[in-house]
Amino acid sequence: MSYNLDQYFIQHPHEYDPKRLYSQNNADWQYRVDHDRMRKERLSKLQTQLKTRDIGAMVVYAGANVRYATGSYQGNWKYNINIRYAVVPASGDPVLFETAGSDFHCAHIDLPWMGSNNIRPAMTWQWAEGAVPHMVGKMVGGIVDVLKEHNLMKERVAIDNLDMAALRGFQEAGVNIVDGWPVISAARVIKTRDEIELLKMASSIGDAAMWKIKHEWLKPGVREREIEAKVHEFMLERGCEIIYDIIVASGGNTSPYRRWATDKMIRQGDMVIIDINAVGPGGYFIDFVRNFKCAQKMNQQEIDLYKEVYDSMYAGIEMLKPGNTTADVVAKFPKYDDDVYGTCTLQQFAHSIGLTLYEGMWMSRGYSLKYPAEIKENMYFAIETFAGHPKLRQTSRLEENVLVSKDGPVVFTQMEHMEETGCKWEPTHGIYAPVKWTADDVTVVPEGITWQKK
Repeated sequence: MSYNLDQYFIQHPHEYDPKRLYSQNNADWQYRVDHDRMRKERLSKLQTQLKTRDIGAMVVYAGANVRYATGSYQGNWKYNINIRYAVVPASGDPVLFETAGSDFHCAHIDLPWMGSNNIRPAMTWQWAEGAVPHMVGKMVGGIVDVLKEHNLMKERVAIDNLDMAALRGFQEAGVNIVDGWPVISAARVIKTRDEIELLKMASSIGDAAMWKIKHEWLKPGVREREIEAKVHEFMLERGCEIIYDIIVASGGNTSPYRRWATDKMIRQGDMVIIDINAVGPGGYFIDFVRNFKCAQKMNQQEIDLYKEVYDSMYAGIEMLKPGNTTADVVAKFPKYDDDVYGTCTLQQFAHSIGLTLYEGMWMSRGYSLKYPAEIKENMYFAIETFAGHPKLRQTSRLEENVLVSKDGPVVFTQMEHMEETGCKWEPTHGIYAPVKWTADDVTVVPEGITWQKK
């Protein structure tokens, strides 16, 4: 059974507030993340997209898409090697094709909501050498069986990921395939309330790891890879599923920005850029950046660079409101190689995050100014900017994770910025709007009781 929270006291959705954080564990005395509701709502959103686009079913191979549609997960290593897949009809229950053997048996034990007949053995075809056409035929045959069971063979079928052998197999079987990524992207980019709660949990773990870096681990003599290792250990201990990548760039490695950790020793006075990318509870990502200075205060040039990055990032954040577009956001970003080459550098940009680090929508000056997309309530973005000027010995980069609430942006990453820069965002909208109480303020609460605000 699903419940709705009574919001008369907090006056806004619980999931919108980064200070209202649930425990990762369930309890009998508090209604927290409802995973059953989340599975149902995700599937419903995906099937709504199929119906809207007049598509009879979707076949998903990408691991995050399989998880989104079925609530199944068997490790990150299986995410992108096409050894498991699912068929999602526009109406009715999805069918999961799980890797045969112990994985197949685990799925039957772990996924009671699927039903035994809706978990079937997957046919692996890639890397089968001379048997590839034969195995493709078996894989496509199983999917065709599901389509026939739902009378969908004459309908359009969306597919998220294909190699040439699979494409040929579907064509030979007479399946009318269409591009599935617009379907799954449109579903996943709008988050449900439980997805938002899990993203909030992920951001809290990232914040704690970043605090540890700044106040305990960042010292002269430590190597970039040592910081990376400590973050791995800490975040796994706090409930992350996997650590995707931890970027640690110090000193000269910040200009040009080297986006991976090395065994370079960090020196006193080094600027250090830390980019945390990890999969938190329930499979939802944290991706944000802070910029510290090792064992010294920032000088004026470094403060100016930090403010330049901070100001452009928060100018973009202020545009993350329902009804605005991606063009409104990127117009606030500084000109960079996105403008020079007409592409996305992944440095002055924003991207939707959720079950994957990059999902749904990317924003770049390379194309978003000419091809704007609408920003909607309950989208969730990582937004990042960079001072990438030539000749700098060291430079700055920052990133925040932001929910688009109905009232505007809500920053979920709460780790403080460097004190000497004076950078501190003071939100004036949404759930953070200043509250002005008056003696006459009265709210009616359940059962006719009046509650006097003071």
